[in-house]
Amino acid sequence: MWFKKSKKQVHQHDVSEQLRELKSNGLQLCIDELLQYQPKSSLIDLSANKNLHGQLSGNYLARSKGRGMEFDEVRHYQTGDDIRAIDWRVTARTGKTHTKLFREEIERPVLIATDLGASMQFGSQLLLKSVQAAHIAALIAWHAKNRGDRVGGMIFNQNKHNEYKPRSRKAGVLHYLHGLIELQEAALSALANDDLNNQNNPSNTVGDDYFAQNCARLRQLSRPGSLVYLICDGQHLSQQAIRHLTHISHHCELVIVKIDDPLELTLPEVNHKLNVVLSDGHNQQQLTLGDKKTANDYHLCAQLLAEQQQQTFIKVGARVLNFSASKSIEQQLKQGASSWIR
Repeated sequence: MWFKKSKKQVHQHDVSEQLRELKSNGLQLCIDELLQYQPKSSLIDLSANKNLHGQLSGNYLARSKGRGMEFDEVRHYQTGDDIRAIDWRVTARTGKTHTKLFREEIERPVLIATDLGASMQFGSQLLLKSVQAAHIAALIAWHAKNRGDRVGGMIFNQNKHNEYKPRSRKAGVLHYLHGLIELQEAALSALANDDLNNQNNPSNTVGDDYFAQNCARLRQLSRPGSLVYLICDGQHLSQQAIRHLTHISHHCELVIVKIDDPLELTLPEVNHKLNVVLSDGHNQQQLTLGDKKTANDYHLCAQLLAEQQQQTFIKVGARVLNFSASKSIEQQLKQGASSWIR
């Protein structure tokens, strides 16, 4: 005698399998789940995507042309060109003077700013957004290290802020990864304590300006020509934060990795109408699951907010990559969900 598994049982089994592959429980972080991205660093490409304003030298190909190690093209000689770069073979063959052009190699530190704030401690299917953020940060860090670049940055939430000076060796990456683990553990602990405090003091609130403050600090840390990754959910954007991010994009290549969860975009489907109360720990809202109008209004509102955030990030001059906490980043990258694949 056998029993057919329900959709819920099948889903739970799939989630368990995925978590086992990710070496994660979806809530906390451990070093093994972040180390596994070292051999997977080829999934992404951190090549320069815009003009670099820094005057550093090293491993990246700048968009500007000049003398360097990487040959780019041959063109007609122009007044002011270095005569040492004249291509005598092409000149002899064509009868007109030609010169070689090179792309200068640019080395730039890779700064990773990871938001592990309270809104990131949410997940409805596979991982908390904060855990997914740590996975993405690990993938970026290992890729940069394997290219020989210096890796550093920030890890922050509404209660704490840690900075990591760019370092070029494996020890620098491990230092950052251990920082992710420690702050995630502290964030979960603080969240539990906040829940207890809010029961006794419902008026207790957490300021949202922490995001803008950390954007200001990131602006100070970002040297011209740096590659800057900001990993967040976009829920704490303010005019101050936008101003700091715009300034960063003027001097660096800014990439914003936005993480969301399916429940933030669409209400779950149920067979019968069910009244539920949603809370962010401070404010409450009542919704009716199973009501088509409520579900449609919720989705349209969430979609509009997501589009506004996307347009804001683009307006500040950032390249935007969108990821979900409901699937592994490897699966999403292989499905072409990110412009990282070139």
